[in-house]
Amino acid sequence: MPVSPDVVRPVTGAAREATSSELDASLEKRLGPVAKHLDKYFGITTVGELLNHFPRTYLKRGELTPIAEVPVDEEVTLIARVQSANSRRMHTRKGTLLEVVITDDADGSLGGMNLTFFNGFTAARELKPGVRAMFSGKVTLYRGHLSLTNPRYSLLDEGDDDPARAKRPIPVYPAVEKLSSDQIAKAVGVVLDTLRLSDLDDPIPASIARRDKLMSLATAYELVHRPPQIEDAYRAQHRLRYQEAFVLQAALARRRALAAREEATARPPHAGGLLDQFDARLPFTLTQGQRDVGLTLAEDLARDHPMNRLLQGEVGSGKTLVALRAMLQVIDAGGQAALLAPTEVLAAQHLQSITRTLGPLAEGGMLGGAMDGTRVVLLTGSMSTAQRKRSLLDAASGEAGIVIGTHALLSENVQFFDLGLIVVDEQHRFGVEQRDSLRTKARTSPHVLVMTATPIPRTVAMTVFGDLETSTLSELPAGRSPIATHEVGLTEHPAWIDRIWSRAREEIDAGRQVYVVCPKIGDNGKADDDAPEALYGDPTVERKAGGAQELTSVVALFESLAEIPQLQGVTSGMLHGRLDPQDKADVMGRFADGTVQLLIATTVIEVGVDVPNATLMVIMDADRFGISQLHQLRGRIGRGGHAGTCLLVTKLEPDHPSRERLSAVASTTDGFELSQKDLELRREGDILGASQSGGRSALRFLKITQHGKVIEKARTDAQEIVAEDPDLHESPGLALAIELYLNPEKEAFLEKG
Repeated sequence: MPVSPDVVRPVTGAAREATSSELDASLEKRLGPVAKHLDKYFGITTVGELLNHFPRTYLKRGELTPIAEVPVDEEVTLIARVQSANSRRMHTRKGTLLEVVITDDADGSLGGMNLTFFNGFTAARELKPGVRAMFSGKVTLYRGHLSLTNPRYSLLDEGDDDPARAKRPIPVYPAVEKLSSDQIAKAVGVVLDTLRLSDLDDPIPASIARRDKLMSLATAYELVHRPPQIEDAYRAQHRLRYQEAFVLQAALARRRALAAREEATARPPHAGGLLDQFDARLPFTLTQGQRDVGLTLAEDLARDHPMNRLLQGEVGSGKTLVALRAMLQVIDAGGQAALLAPTEVLAAQHLQSITRTLGPLAEGGMLGGAMDGTRVVLLTGSMSTAQRKRSLLDAASGEAGIVIGTHALLSENVQFFDLGLIVVDEQHRFGVEQRDSLRTKARTSPHVLVMTATPIPRTVAMTVFGDLETSTLSELPAGRSPIATHEVGLTEHPAWIDRIWSRAREEIDAGRQVYVVCPKIGDNGKADDDAPEALYGDPTVERKAGGAQELTSVVALFESLAEIPQLQGVTSGMLHGRLDPQDKADVMGRFADGTVQLLIATTVIEVGVDVPNATLMVIMDADRFGISQLHQLRGRIGRGGHAGTCLLVTKLEPDHPSRERLSAVASTTDGFELSQKDLELRREGDILGASQSGGRSALRFLKITQHGKVIEKARTDAQEIVAEDPDLHESPGLALAIELYLNPEKEAFLEKG
């Protein structure tokens, strides 16, 4: 229906003079009721946020939209011609029903869509056969036909003799049922007409704009929202793409510069301390990469400003060992270290691994412990009151040099004697607020080491972790065995399911152990809630809705083991996130000591779990997982002296698009190669963590996979600006852009790569 005149209420009188602060001005006075809809559905409350709600595409007035290509169950905007319109009285209620058929060609042979209007008297008068209009609404399927119910529409002038108007493209905005693209366009038009955009401070310095022949910010806003020709919109997008990269890189450069100003307690190495004793006890030789990164960390820790470093490396490359050596250096210098882990299973694994590796050095003050040893304690939400009090006391008194925990570490009643180093494992599981909460527990700014087992391509590292120095471990330690990965298609080879269990029995009979990973916990229809990000945050993974194939569950498979002949007599265990914490610890402990031979689990074993005797991993319905997660999972095997085998089991047809993902994982164990493939398949917003933070991606035109050169140029420019003027006193437009669009809440995506 035509937009009612009170939906967008323009300000009367002459356009007011605009200042940069007006970008942060509320929309309510300018737009009236539509402002509430913008806030409710898009979180848009200010002038600047609306101007940065860019069109997702443009329609040409003279071209009809191919109806066959319109997606079902999505909000769409399309241009079509009315083929027929018939009105009749409704049988079951009062009023009339208008049924309109629209088409995308002259005779309706190529594609049609049914429109239904309840009591659509205005539509009956205006939507005559032959009329062209722009329609917006949510597409549904009704009796096999594409349909729109009570769509919004705007008539298009047929006999417009203004050639300029005929060429002007129609912007199509991300929209919802209650707020159409056309309504958003009118709201944007009101804002553009009531601001003097030429007075806005431009985030891009004039010298850079002249060098690269970039249009002004005012021109870019005008052309991206109201382009005379489609080419003008593309030129505006080019300018705004660089601006996105530049503002982002400037924010990261400024954060790095401000961090360098902070004071930290220097933690230099101490000869003969715990670190030297630990190195002397190591039964193996460090890899060259571990030695090089260790020296870098030692130099960082010895400085009196905080280290902020990302340590990335392949699964099993020894990141935890490198981090442990850094912790010991801090303890030698009188400080403490906190290790923040995303799950209780992983935190418990870190405790066992570190205490086992340190031996007597982790038993300071205990019988049989080293005279100058320290203590390692665990702090999780499920601990008993007595255990928790003991750990809190050890942390506050300084008796515990290393405190390992989950989100429980962030609690207000957790105190440290002298927190010197924070190690964050799997950074993407934590937000900026959580990391900063732990920082406040230190006397001075603590050193920070962020670890990730997902290798990151250069463009991602520059964009997501640009405020951190980056170190990479690329080689595997001696003794790590190769992992052979195979795609197991049950659709083309149904009998292979028996061979899978026979293969598992062969490993068990050889004295080794087996993981079986399932995509969900029980038979309630829900996917594995231990890994919501992997199953729902990855757009490359299909959603199994309605009558789709049944997914393998941990509970069902565990209960059916008695019916699998090959596994008779095998000691099995079950592990998932809904188990009681003590039960989880018991199962994991029995698997670690070899009592449990076959472990059926969810992705709760994805990171950190270290059982060197496990050599086979069977991933059921592997098509339900993303590339990086499959790579993480298989990193749990082959950690001892025996070769590992990973079987990616799928019921999908051989030509299904998701089989490409499984083939990629099976073809290489190079995490960097796989991460590049993963990046190509993912949306930019997911890479930046927008889905986790609940907000929209800050990048609209910048594509990390396509615009590496733009990112690098912007990074260089931003670093030069910030180096000369860290507080951006001489660049008010840039400072404002960072403040408005990368404030602490929206900047959370920078922390969640």
